[in-house]
Amino acid sequence: MSDTNSQFYFVDTKAKAVFSEGGPKPQFLIDTPKFKALVVGLEAGGQIPAHPGEAAMYHFLEGTGLMTVGEDAFEIKPGVTVVVPSGVKRGMNAKTRIIFLGSKGE
Repeated sequence: MSDTNSQFYFVDTKAKAVFSEGGPKPQFLIDTPKFKALVVGLEAGGQIPAHPGEAAMYHFLEGTGLMTVGEDAFEIKPGVTVVVPSGVKRGMNAKTRIIFLGSKGE
């Protein structure tokens, strides 16, 4: 496999997650003007305050917690995917350490 492929193929995506007491530190897998994909680590007890944004997808690799989308709340656990339409508020509270993939496009 050439070095170029290392930009597109991630054997251990969870290992890319960065954890910080100061909040999430997203690590971009790709960051272009029209599409972004990232891996995020959130410490137990951490949160992402509810905020509106572009349409996005969140796929949880590790951990448990609660995600709010609009007025609804959803359980976070490995394997869960949440898709949020543009303009809808979304937020997250981690019960345990969480790792998730996120993506959004124009």
